[in-house]
Amino acid sequence: MDQENVSATLTVTAPAEKVFAVLADPTIHSAIDGTGWVQESVDRTPLTEVGQIFRMDMYHANHPNGDYQVVNKVQMFDPPRAIGWLTGQQQGDGHLEFGGWIWRYDLAPLGPSETEVTLTYDWSAVPQFIRERGIQFPPFGPDHLTNSLHHLAELVSGR
Repeated sequence: MDQENVSATLTVTAPAEKVFAVLADPTIHSAIDGTGWVQESVDRTPLTEVGQIFRMDMYHANHPNGDYQVVNKVQMFDPPRAIGWLTGQQQGDGHLEFGGWIWRYDLAPLGPSETEVTLTYDWSAVPQFIRERGIQFPPFGPDHLTNSLHHLAELVSGR
């Protein structure tokens, strides 16, 4: 595959500020996730700035441990237009290692009560040594991004 990112777009019936507020709350991320892998936010503080770290408990049947934890680092924080984070893990020595893949939401207001939301998963910065581990990119099926956007739409319309 030459393209190293996938994205999906959905129009959500909510103002961009409301959508952004949901995305900036890591305690809601498990309800947005379209795969069921995201279990619970370890860090419950809302996202407020580039460089902020937040951890999520995860589960994946094909992961060596089943249950595991990811560390995310906010890379884009532009309320209410864009938010995104790198995903990685904490090493045994406490060092944080990020794999080079990023989750990004871009929000475009379509009026006072509608927002076009684009979710992008980009793995173009994944280093060769990680690619050689045999990790498939993207590590989820084609419906994941669309499912996540539909979950987001349900959450913001119910708030």
